[in-house]
Amino acid sequence: MAEVHIIGELRSAADFDEPNLFCRWSVQYGSSWKLIEGHAEGQTCCSTARIDQRSDFCTPIDLHLACRGLQGWPKLQVEVYAVNALQQYWPVGYGFAFVPPQPGPHQLSITTWKVSSPRFADTLREKFHTGGFALAKSDIAFSGIERYKLLTKTAGTVELELMLIFKNFTEYGVELR
Repeated sequence: MAEVHIIGELRSAADFDEPNLFCRWSVQYGSSWKLIEGHAEGQTCCSTARIDQRSDFCTPIDLHLACRGLQGWPKLQVEVYAVNALQQYWPVGYGFAFVPPQPGPHQLSITTWKVSSPRFADTLREKFHTGGFALAKSDIAFSGIERYKLLTKTAGTVELELMLIFKNFTEYGVELR
């Protein structure tokens, strides 16, 4: 079987309006892929120290995947949450990016979006950091099947630094460049 090692870190979140942020991440992959070792999901700590609208997380990502085929190539999904003084949290950004198909070091920047509302009362509630809107099903963020029905607006970006190691792909006739 061909194998992929994903080693790196979820570095930071930038250009979000909210001050206290944390991020949940997961690696989504198809049925021909299998997790050998590591964790396919995780969560950062809450970053309260912000400089220039940037929250640093520096959370490690380390997993080993094996595959029988290329269908269902892995993608990284991120969900950014804000926390207020009452320890209430709500989502302020959803996004995803495919794992690059080339071995070596990679800098990924995942642009995120959040659910919006046309009602003035809802935007006022969000402005005073007392809540936002969440997706009923989190797979809508990366599948896109029902995403067209949502009213959304852009949020910030999540920065990742990854090192990818590919093994046995050439034995199965796959050239990686």
